[in-house]
Amino acid sequence: MNAAAQPCTADAPPALGKAHARRLREIYRSAGWPCQDPLEIELLAAGMLDRIRTAGGHESLRVTEAGVHMLAQTLARNRAAMSAHEALVERVALEMGRAGRIAWRGLSLRAQVPCDEAGKPLRWCMARPDVFSIRNTSVEEYAEPLVHEVKVRRADLLSDLKLEAKRASYRDLGECWYVLGADARGRCIAAPEEVPPECGVLVLEGARLQVARPAPKPPRRALPFGIWMALAKATPVAGLDEGAQPLLADCGDVDGQQSGA
Repeated sequence: MNAAAQPCTADAPPALGKAHARRLREIYRSAGWPCQDPLEIELLAAGMLDRIRTAGGHESLRVTEAGVHMLAQTLARNRAAMSAHEALVERVALEMGRAGRIAWRGLSLRAQVPCDEAGKPLRWCMARPDVFSIRNTSVEEYAEPLVHEVKVRRADLLSDLKLEAKRASYRDLGECWYVLGADARGRCIAAPEEVPPECGVLVLEGARLQVARPAPKPPRRALPFGIWMALAKATPVAGLDEGAQPLLADCGDVDGQQSGA
């Protein structure tokens, strides 16, 4: 066999990415039936899979020890990224509370987005922002809803920015902000100019969130009834004064004793 017939060697294994890890996980969970596609070829060439032939002549796939090691590394990276994401989401929600707002995490809210179908200029969809918040006010028109979408990995951000309908659904809910985390070296995962201008940008600088670009103000309008119902059924993020009530009760007892005296 000549060199041209050996595109992958031990010195130059094929580069493996997220799609390879996803396929490897699927094979690990299943009976290992082959798909015979490029992903499978590259996993075989990289030593992540073995071909097993049964006595009946059928061929199946088995994840090798190297493949299990790759799955474990991928799982560890995903957990670390999720932990960083959840920590930043919690940070944003608490900052909204400090600003006198009521915040919710992971709400599913109905929103309208443009539709390309003839005769249907708008369509309904479900939006699920990382953080949704409103002002703590009794005047409906002054609620000023904010949507914060948190990203801690550049690849996730670039993939998300391709979803115009997703951003449109967020902007239908209120003012839309992207919150950009930092990489392992403490650098912001993207420049503010990479985020579309219809969205504001918050960046994590050290231990503080900084406004890199303000979000355009949407027209002030009342929240739809369906949004109010969703908020009423959900539990907001605990505010900074959640533990103040027992202290107030103690103060009330003291005041009562003093007034009685």
